[in-house]
Amino acid sequence: MIDVLVVDDDVHVAKINAAYVTKVEGFRVSCLAHSATEALAALETHPVDLILLDHYLPDKTGLQLVGDLRRRGLLTDVIMVTAARDIATVQAAMRHGALQYLVKPFTFAGLRSKLVGYAALHRTFAGGGQAEQSEVDRIFGALGAANAGPAELPKGHSTATADRVRSVLRSADAPLSAQDVAVQAGLSRQTAQRYLKLLERAGRVRLTLKYGETGRPEHRYEWV
Repeated sequence: MIDVLVVDDDVHVAKINAAYVTKVEGFRVSCLAHSATEALAALETHPVDLILLDHYLPDKTGLQLVGDLRRRGLLTDVIMVTAARDIATVQAAMRHGALQYLVKPFTFAGLRSKLVGYAALHRTFAGGGQAEQSEVDRIFGALGAANAGPAELPKGHSTATADRVRSVLRSADAPLSAQDVAVQAGLSRQTAQRYLKLLERAGRVRLTLKYGETGRPEHRYEWV
């Protein structure tokens, strides 16, 4: 499980964000905080993997809090969740090491996409070992690659179905055929093929060809 600290000065908003987090598989909320002081105190007793951090806090800004954490040697991952949308703040968040930046107001789907991407990154880091350039590229693209929310899906396509196809591809050790994806995702081959083509056009899936002794080559798909 990925433990999350939700930091927001608005008690009601913090509860809503926490409820969203608990709806995403693999995540749980460790605690809530409504100021930088409360957040620091919470981290001393409840270390977490990820902080969902508002920028506007009553005692200091979210980015000042991140600076405090780094000076204390706390390398907890941060996703900014804030109404601050000026470019200077966004740039500062990047320089402070925020992994993602979600502008309020947002939907559950918007937050979910960020968390799914973070989970993929978290799994990769947990594996350790050495990384080739392709693996480095995948690590740096992990957070952005998850962002295939409803707005990006053509009419007639389901976000839930796209998520099932993505999950199968991400967990695969080798490229899969459309039939392989269909079986593992519990879909018809035609439906799997349709979503695979959609993800390929979006640049999230790589298509390769497997040639046999006879007949046409088989299409194989892998997550980028």
